[in-house]
Amino acid sequence: CDAHGSSSGMQDFRKLEVWQLNRKLTVEIYRATAGFPPTERFGLTAQMRSASVSIGSNIAEGCGRGTTADTLRFFQMAFGSTTELLHQLITSLDLGYLSEAKLRQLDEQLETVRRKLAAFMRRLRPNSTGVHADRRA
Repeated sequence: CDAHGSSSGMQDFRKLEVWQLNRKLTVEIYRATAGFPPTERFGLTAQMRSASVSIGSNIAEGCGRGTTADTLRFFQMAFGSTTELLHQLITSLDLGYLSEAKLRQLDEQLETVRRKLAAFMRRLRPNSTGVHADRRA
């Protein structure tokens, strides 16, 4: 799961570009939601922050798992959280909490994370010969 494709034991998720990109996205989500109405503190603010943190947490947990199948399962959960966050971004725009420009910026960052996660998951899946491909993302 690490950037060098090693598959033994606990892997350093911090070396993964996808985790690093999500780390930056999470900070941006926290900053964007800081301006949401106080009534959203336990609504969209909490949900968006949770979803962005969940992406990185699932990447990290997947890297700490002993099998490729377990790693893939946690990366799939991370991918699901990216979809959840996209919905929440769109809802925030609809409610007037985010500008079109801010939505575009956050969506671009999120899409990059989604593409990297999808590519990583493709490399984790066994190919037709049963051999796993390179695991870098």
